[in-house]
Amino acid sequence: MRSPAVYSLSKKIASGIGAVAAALGCVIAAGPPAAADGKWCNHSVCIQTYDTGTYLGRVEVSVTNTNQPNRISARVWTTNGWSARTKAEDVAAFRTYRDQAYPQRHFPAGTRLCAEGFRGGSSVGLPCVTLTD
Repeated sequence: MRSPAVYSLSKKIASGIGAVAAALGCVIAAGPPAAADGKWCNHSVCIQTYDTGTYLGRVEVSVTNTNQPNRISARVWTTNGWSARTKAEDVAAFRTYRDQAYPQRHFPAGTRLCAEGFRGGSSVGLPCVTLTD
């Protein structure tokens, strides 16, 4: 025989799980379409977005190395306060470094997205792009 308290607790847990699953389904269904949007370069640094409009889920930064081994990294930011540093990596000659940042949010139209690449501690490029609807 089941205790009424255990039955009530089981019912509350099941309804809580159902509510979380429903809320998650709404968020996924309302998300923006993920389609390749563009790539912008400045000197040895490129920034590529994979989402359209003002949503940024993933941003890829690439830094082209020279004919010498170097320590390479990058910083990605927006003009409204979001920023991230990529991992630093020691790369061989003539290799392109790639890393991603994951803002996973909407930004106001007109926000600038920038990435600065560093090779051996020196800045080697600063591409920027303006997000539009």
